Amino acid sequence: MNKAVNDGVWSGSWVAERLGVELVGDDGLTDLLGLALRRNPKRAHLLVSHVLGKHVPQSPSVVYGHGFDLGRRVRDLLGAEEAGRAVVLGYAETATGLGHCVADGLGSAPYLHSTRRPVPGVATAGGFEESHSHATSHLLLPQDPALLVGDGPLVLVDDEFSTGNTVLNTVRDLHERYPRRRYVVVALVDMRSEADAGRLDDFAREIGARVDLVAAASGTVRLPEGVLEKGQALVARYESEGAAQGIRSSAAASGPVAQFPAPLKQGAAEADPSGARGTARPAPTDPHTPHNQVTRVDLRWPRGLPDGGRHGFTPAHRIRLETALPAMAARLAEALPQDAHRVHILGFEELMYAPLRLARELERVTDAEVRYSTTTRSPVLAVDDPGYAIRSRLVFPAHDDPADGPGERYAYNVAGAGFDTVVAVVDSAADTPELHAPGGLLAQLAAHTPQVLLAVVPSYVPEPRYVPERPAMLPEPLRGPAFSSYPPDEVGWLLQDLSDVTLEAPTEEREEAIQSGGAHYAESLPVEYQPTEQYQELFHTALEESAGRLARAVGAVTEIVLAERSPRPVLVSLARAGTPVGVLMRRWAQFRHGLDLPHYAVSIVRGRGIDANALRWLAAHHDPRDVVFVDGWTGKGAITRELADAVKEFEASDGITGFDPEIAVLADPGSCVRTYGTREDFLIPSACLNSTVSGLISRTVLRADLVGPNDFHGAKFYRELAGTDVSVAFLDAVSARFPELLDAVDAQAKELLSGDRAPTWEGWAAVERISEEYGIHDVNLVKPGVGETTRVLLRRVPWKILARAGAGADLDHVRLLAEQRGVPVEEVAELPYTCVGLIHPKYTRGATGADGRAVTV
Repeated sequence: MNKAVNDGVWSGSWVAERLGVELVGDDGLTDLLGLALRRNPKRAHLLVSHVLGKHVPQSPSVVYGHGFDLGRRVRDLLGAEEAGRAVVLGYAETATGLGHCVADGLGSAPYLHSTRRPVPGVATAGGFEESHSHATSHLLLPQDPALLVGDGPLVLVDDEFSTGNTVLNTVRDLHERYPRRRYVVVALVDMRSEADAGRLDDFAREIGARVDLVAAASGTVRLPEGVLEKGQALVARYESEGAAQGIRSSAAASGPVAQFPAPLKQGAAEADPSGARGTARPAPTDPHTPHNQVTRVDLRWPRGLPDGGRHGFTPAHRIRLETALPAMAARLAEALPQDAHRVHILGFEELMYAPLRLARELERVTDAEVRYSTTTRSPVLAVDDPGYAIRSRLVFPAHDDPADGPGERYAYNVAGAGFDTVVAVVDSAADTPELHAPGGLLAQLAAHTPQVLLAVVPSYVPEPRYVPERPAMLPEPLRGPAFSSYPPDEVGWLLQDLSDVTLEAPTEEREEAIQSGGAHYAESLPVEYQPTEQYQELFHTALEESAGRLARAVGAVTEIVLAERSPRPVLVSLARAGTPVGVLMRRWAQFRHGLDLPHYAVSIVRGRGIDANALRWLAAHHDPRDVVFVDGWTGKGAITRELADAVKEFEASDGITGFDPEIAVLADPGSCVRTYGTREDFLIPSACLNSTVSGLISRTVLRADLVGPNDFHGAKFYRELAGTDVSVAFLDAVSARFPELLDAVDAQAKELLSGDRAPTWEGWAAVERISEEYGIHDVNLVKPGVGETTRVLLRRVPWKILARAGAGADLDHVRLLAEQRGVPVEEVAELPYTCVGLIHPKYTRGATGADGRAVTV
């Protein structure tokens, strides 16, 4: 760590000697902090952090490391489960980057920082005042208002805690709106007095919440009587002396320039605040003359990725950023001069995290020494003395059209620090004529360094949330326990209840009617298979063995949905195989991100399309762009194609657009979609059973005499099977594995997001080949994959099972069902799936199985 020491002199000694200010506390306190004076009517002194990356150029690895380590300490304090439910809130402007780093250290926490930049169209979720700051009003502008809702811990991050007033103001405001049981305060340094520390404890008792404190170092500042007045007088004297010595004031009509309180000899050596010694100052040029040293670098920032946490930054966003960083840093490195040996990345006010991560990545890929800091709106006196923390100051006009009007902005310790290249990183809202004007930031930098690069990050502005014009006239979703054994908040069924209608027909009758063209499979239901004791044991064994693999896939596909589809998706599962997966995805989002996602189940029927009335209901209550269709797995991709066609037809008939037909699935062995948790073909235990693992709900039914033009498709609730229901037990077994798989899910999601997930449709090609090779000549009678093969054995009349040679325990239940049905299992060496079920072609009732036996109950 770079200490706050220059040439053996502590960078707070100048202030301490002149004002009698003392820094008392941990041994490492003066390693982290120096002192300076500020033009502020509320507090004369400024604690200057050497590891924050705001006022003092520092190695980006050091800056990131301090924040990340604090996040790890918070995770250890909370434990994995509580940490998985935490939300991190950072303070503008100085701690926006630090809070991001803390969230990274926590590993799974979404992040939001306060802001002083109002954004039209984004509702304010809260606000508070910062007592000692020169610019006080903080706004909270999350894209997702639910980000701050929930009972998980709220982690509040600031660079320092002095009086604790800012935390009290924040907690008071947020606790009234979004009460919770636990808060964690995080800071690089805790500088509260004993009395102030007691105030926070009293406040915690008052609101009935627990408040923990995590800091890298602690201590206090001892201020002699009258220090504010003495400090103000000292600032005024040094600034007037600087003006008297011929140094132009920032108020000069010609515009602001670098300001030093004592004249500097060109080429004079000084102690560099970032730790290098003997660095010569280049002779500055006039920043008011036109400059041509600025080169723009196109980072190719990922489309739709937030530039920071102003509106929320989720772990899924973090994965996207991590994936894109190497290429963006490579573009920066390519733009550097070949002889660059000392490079500075200069962020912009609240935009701290993106420049920091770019700087840290650049540090890894270039031989040049890389340093990082950001501009600020905080006015601080500059004194070129090794015992003072702010050695130089660049002054320039604000260049982002601030809400509080024009004013001065500052970059400290950049001029005279020996940088041969400075990379200014701003957001697009700040890429204005003022930035490029004579006397602007770029001109100031060009006057003090040979090469200036400009990288612009797109300012992220959330799209306005969709508000339906009128409520739908369709009925509200059915929910448990009246319909299904799932708790009411887990899923709403956009179906009509046909429980009192007799719809079941023997398997053989259904198959004959379906294949003869006399009936559609959705017009009746198979008799519910009641598993034998041996088969139930197989299910529980399979669940125990595969719960971890399922949980990892659930987490991965949910993270991909949050990263690529919507920060607050509306999950719409395809009943009924997709519904347990939809519930699990909802549980993961709640566990990992504190999100309470809406989840509905709808009917889709091969050859008939999706329930159009369900789509109308969804469009009336949600933004169709947020809807994500969910299924359990893909076989050959028939439903994937069915949904795409159905959505296109719905758009043409109703004029409602925005629904994305791309299905998110747990497993995609057929390579039919690009949103999936895995492409392995393995046993998903919910495929082993029928309604008793799907909320006791039947397959969906579409029959003209039961489902009118203004009705939802139908289904039955088998209440009588409650004694053998394992629906919730299945969900609980999988979600119980979530806490232990956080890192594994992160790794899997990151790998998937960065890889090529384009569908190859190899499953469809394999099905066509098998259909011809076995003389079936109908792809609808070929059911690939473990899940589809299981369905064949439970609901249809199977002909034979093809099993990949060497397939193991994933096929134990298939082998047992095949034995019970008298269906031969044929091992095949070259098979893209673990198994494939073949329905008996040209079925007659004499062809139930190889030996005519039916399922044994």
